[in-house]
Amino acid sequence: MSGITRFEDIKAWQTARELTILVYAMTKQANFDRDFGLRDQIRRAAISVMSNIAEGFESRTDVQFINYLGTARASAGEVRAQLYIAHDQGYLKDEEFNETYALAEKCARQVARFISYLEANPRPRRTSEEKGEYEV
Repeated sequence: MSGITRFEDIKAWQTARELTILVYAMTKQANFDRDFGLRDQIRRAAISVMSNIAEGFESRTDVQFINYLGTARASAGEVRAQLYIAHDQGYLKDEEFNETYALAEKCARQVARFISYLEANPRPRRTSEEKGEYEV
């Protein structure tokens, strides 16, 4: 992970961003856009994947980071569950469902591998910020 200096460099975050873009596009379609509960929930779940990866990266320790990554992975699972609901309601064609489901699954796998990496390679307290001078 030595090459990662910003959360935007994390592959799982990049995939989560793609997932969020796709979820927003899907939920703007007719019928889906009027199911306010499901629309808002699947959007929040997709946003949660991205946000928890970013927030975890900016946290103070790898233990905290791993906890945030766990939440991100759980949110990717939530997206997958909600995709079934959308598909069952006829909001998504098979192709749309399969594409989005595969992306959510890819994201969850990337996060899981990242968690495994961090657990196998513990590091002392870290910070994602360059050392600098601060005025008080």
